[in-house]
Amino acid sequence: MGRTASGQAQAVRATSRLDLGLMLLGIGPALILIVLVVVLSFLSPVFFTPRNVSNILAQTAVITVVAMGQHLVILTRGIDLSVGSNLALASVVGALLFQAGGSAPVVILAMIASGALVGSVNGLFYVFGRLPHPFIITLATLSICKGIALQLADGRAIPGMPEAIRVLGRNAFWGLPGSVFVVLGVGLLLLVLTRTMVWGRWIYAVGGRPEAAVAMGIPVNWVLVSTYVTSGTCAGIGAVILAGRTDAGSPLFGNLLELDTIAAVIIGGASFLGGRGHLGHAVIGAIMIGVIRNALNLLNVDIFFQLIIIGVIIVIAVECDVLRNHLEARVRVVQAGRAR
Repeated sequence: MGRTASGQAQAVRATSRLDLGLMLLGIGPALILIVLVVVLSFLSPVFFTPRNVSNILAQTAVITVVAMGQHLVILTRGIDLSVGSNLALASVVGALLFQAGGSAPVVILAMIASGALVGSVNGLFYVFGRLPHPFIITLATLSICKGIALQLADGRAIPGMPEAIRVLGRNAFWGLPGSVFVVLGVGLLLLVLTRTMVWGRWIYAVGGRPEAAVAMGIPVNWVLVSTYVTSGTCAGIGAVILAGRTDAGSPLFGNLLELDTIAAVIIGGASFLGGRGHLGHAVIGAIMIGVIRNALNLLNVDIFFQLIIIGVIIVIAVECDVLRNHLEARVRVVQAGRAR
């Protein structure tokens, strides 16, 4: 009996340590962001000023909105490489419509619809074309959208956007950039959809256990399509924000945005293995990227070295995901041992 009690006590302590490790990994990105802000506030007196904080929020708004859509795709074990080119094409469509006399609502709806259309192409071809991985179709649409945008815009930026879009992209309300309220609106809508509706549970089921999701009767194919449509829609909304900030549409917008959004999701703590994560991961990751880039600029760090730093951070984030999976497997083994 003594040995049994001792073994159980050791199992409880092991589980507690593993649970603590998982908890720290879960809240780690948020803690790192807080530490970063505190440290950078001491390194640069300009960093934590209201003007610079507002600048960071405005600069990260596009990445944050698009990353939230990317997050849903990654939850299903997928990836969307087309978001940058999709955004560029949407901005060009909006600029051309404005030049043709389109009103602000028409231009906004056209940009969002353009993004959603590309997203639907991605989802439909991936699912019903029986492609082995979404990497293939989203890489193809990355090139196609970029080519269409360059063709429509004749390879140059098209100036001019409706006043309402410019106000949204450039003006501040109650001390916050207008784009922040767009981010909050999109985030709240997606939070409601994923947390209070069955669609959200289906996404997690499809990403966590695809075979079980099929056995449960979940419409896996249409769930997958819906996540790519949502990702494309978020790219269209990002185009509205960026076009408002620049007062233009350009085929050169969104360069490497796909990498920034994937990095934001993974740095924030979501998993490439799917089925685990929440929108907060995308938001935290996007803000962290914005904070790091802003700080590196304030500290006059070379732009090429900035790319290296972001790459190293991504590698560390992926390794944290690997460690999290290892710890979860250990927890399951210990719990199974205690059950016996």
